[in-house]
Amino acid sequence: MAKDNKSGKPEWYPLDNAGVLYSAIQKERYSAIYRFSAVMEERVDSAALQRAVNRTMPRFPSFGVRIKKGAFWYYCEPNSSPGPFIREDISNPCQPVRFREDGGWLVRFYYYERRISIEVFHAISDGGGALVFFKTLLAVYLRELGYAVPNECGILDVDQPPKKEEREDAYARYAGKRVLRAPLGEKAYPNTGTPEPFYSLNVTMGFLPLDILKEKAKSYGVSITEYLTAVLMKVLVEKQHRERPRRERPVALAIPINLRAWFPSKTLRNFILTVRPCIDPSLGSYTFEEILSQVHHYLRLNINRQQMQAMLTGNVRFTTNKILRLIPVALKDPVMSLSYHLAGVRPYTGTYTNPGAFLVPQAMGRHIRRMEVILGQATLPRVHCASISYGNEMEITFAGTLKETDTERDFFRFLVREGIPVKVESNRTACSELMF
Repeated sequence: MAKDNKSGKPEWYPLDNAGVLYSAIQKERYSAIYRFSAVMEERVDSAALQRAVNRTMPRFPSFGVRIKKGAFWYYCEPNSSPGPFIREDISNPCQPVRFREDGGWLVRFYYYERRISIEVFHAISDGGGALVFFKTLLAVYLRELGYAVPNECGILDVDQPPKKEEREDAYARYAGKRVLRAPLGEKAYPNTGTPEPFYSLNVTMGFLPLDILKEKAKSYGVSITEYLTAVLMKVLVEKQHRERPRRERPVALAIPINLRAWFPSKTLRNFILTVRPCIDPSLGSYTFEEILSQVHHYLRLNINRQQMQAMLTGNVRFTTNKILRLIPVALKDPVMSLSYHLAGVRPYTGTYTNPGAFLVPQAMGRHIRRMEVILGQATLPRVHCASISYGNEMEITFAGTLKETDTERDFFRFLVREGIPVKVESNRTACSELMF
């Protein structure tokens, strides 16, 4: 357990502003959980994987914490409970966390046949930090099997002590003087459906050739993220139109942006902001090319250093407000939950996140067949979308707690009509593996 140099007491530190939010809105039926998986070439050696977890965790102290609820705020402290222990995988991933159960661990490890998975509570890290952790864990696991893997491509040396900058609150570091608060967006098309019984997460994955996808995006003059965002918005616009509502609402997506590209930081904690591309079908019909143009120009216009710094400054000011800090956490939680619903749920139709390419050393790459990513359940019965690429394969996941499959079905069919072959796998009994 880490110690404070002066007092000798266990070291604790406050959550960043994203961590405060995710802790406050965490409930019995909802937690902001996400999962990364690596499908290996060989069957998983569970004993070697547990040894790898044991070796890797001390190098990442920001993952080896528990969240405590104080009188006025949540905070992190080192977790001295036994574990964390690897488990055989479960059919319904990304289960909610419970701070007083499972030893208080906020990161989980699963294995099944050739698959190794981690699940992370968003309060302690974003996808960028979790991928560094996962990549390092996989490297240590392969070394436990006798393979030589260098500390390259973002793999950290587990024989070196943790670095202080890896635990920094990068939001606080880069908060400036100018505040920009995004206007509260109009209520968006919710894309909800028939809820599954608690807790049933339906997961559908599509696998497609990265080179063909990249060439298709290039033909439109856009990035892969812009192209896939536009495809998702197009099928959502059409889905709402088929439902014939009295008034068609805007279709808007939450797109997380990794701030490390604009504000240099080695933090392994949260350091993201979201942007909100939006199409309002009440103004008239849109072709795919028109939606693509809107998405392309919106993202290029709104993702810039100055605007993002002003946005993160506003978020930091909110959580460090002196008056707010004096309000008991029991009163702050419902207020923050309501604020999250009004500002983080109501104005959005869903989420799409693309952490990019999973790059590893060549000596490591030959042991990994593919990568997968899953966003856990939303606060409403609807699907979220996430993607990750590895080698020449892009994996795209739709996950949610609703029975209908319209969104993912229409999305992958659109890609096929665009000339991009897709292989689909799902944990739904009616669709375990399909080819489009």
